[in-house]
Amino acid sequence: MSHRPFLLASLVWNLGLGMTWLVVPLYAASQGLSNAQIGSLFALPVLAQVSLNLVGGAYTDRVGGRRIMLASCWIVVVSGLWFMLAEGFWMLVVGQVGLVLSRAAFWPATWAMASELPGNRGIELGRLNAVTNVGQICGGVVCGFLLAATDFDTTFAVLAATGLVSFFAGLVTPASPRKPAAPQRHVLAAYGPLLRHRIIHYSIFCAYISALPFSLSMSFYPLLLAQYGYGEETSGILVALRAVGAIAAGLVAARFVRTGPETLWPVMCAVAVAAAVGILPVVNHVVPIGLWMLVVGLGSGAMTLYFQITIAEVSRAEERGAALALGGMGWSVSHLSTPLLMGFLADRYGIVPAFYVLGVLALGFAIVIGWMRRWAFRQP
Repeated sequence: MSHRPFLLASLVWNLGLGMTWLVVPLYAASQGLSNAQIGSLFALPVLAQVSLNLVGGAYTDRVGGRRIMLASCWIVVVSGLWFMLAEGFWMLVVGQVGLVLSRAAFWPATWAMASELPGNRGIELGRLNAVTNVGQICGGVVCGFLLAATDFDTTFAVLAATGLVSFFAGLVTPASPRKPAAPQRHVLAAYGPLLRHRIIHYSIFCAYISALPFSLSMSFYPLLLAQYGYGEETSGILVALRAVGAIAAGLVAARFVRTGPETLWPVMCAVAVAAAVGILPVVNHVVPIGLWMLVVGLGSGAMTLYFQITIAEVSRAEERGAALALGGMGWSVSHLSTPLLMGFLADRYGIVPAFYVLGVLALGFAIVIGWMRRWAFRQP
């Protein structure tokens, strides 16, 4: 498989994704939605993502990641055009469902494709994650300047264009070699054997922790920064710094991340995420906020890489798409629970105390990971 078209498609698709983190919550707020409604706007469509993620992973093994990737690009096009017309909570929910469907298809497909690239698996997955976050950085920054210079409709039109460009880049990406697939009576039947692996369950939990900052970036980081008085341009840059940390994880930490019961990588990453989430709102100044955004990006990026490598190493080639989709279940559950929890806490106690509570919960998750890693890798 050629690296460049594949990475370009991932770059542009994630540029569009990065735009949605800023434009969707601000567009919802401009229509008068409450914090709880905005949290629900991001959480409710994830109910569909939980099942669609599994279907996307299974079909990745059956029809190939490239076809799934191309279909998800067109969903971005349609969603961007829909948001130009959307008014009110339920129309926004429909647009979010489209974006969630695209994510559910795109991520397992590209993870599986990257794991099949020639070379060191950790390095190739790290490059994909780095390109992913470069796109998200550019999307956040571009979106901030677009909103400042134009309006919501123009910004959503650019979002639709990113889906179209990523589709054409994906067209020139060679398909992965077809893998021998065991005959299955149902597309989801492949998940039965995978669910017997303790390492898969452990990896799902690690994915949950790695997705916490991502879930906040989609909704409550922009709202916190708006409450602190920052404009769209500054908010876009600060939110993008989370992705800068994740890029460092993909390009640098990828060479050092190890799996197994002895490594402390997942525990250190989870502690970094918990500290950054809980401490970020303490000082309202761009320097400490930017620093903690970098730290949370580095910790969550390294944790993402850790669960991807762990799953890729314990799964067979013909089931890797399904296995990585199971890991993505942790992301889906995080995308569901985090906005709902933050929306409830922000409406009841304020957005800053909500970040403190989430930081404490994340620290508890880090302790659980410290115990689970030995349980998962223990020989039966």
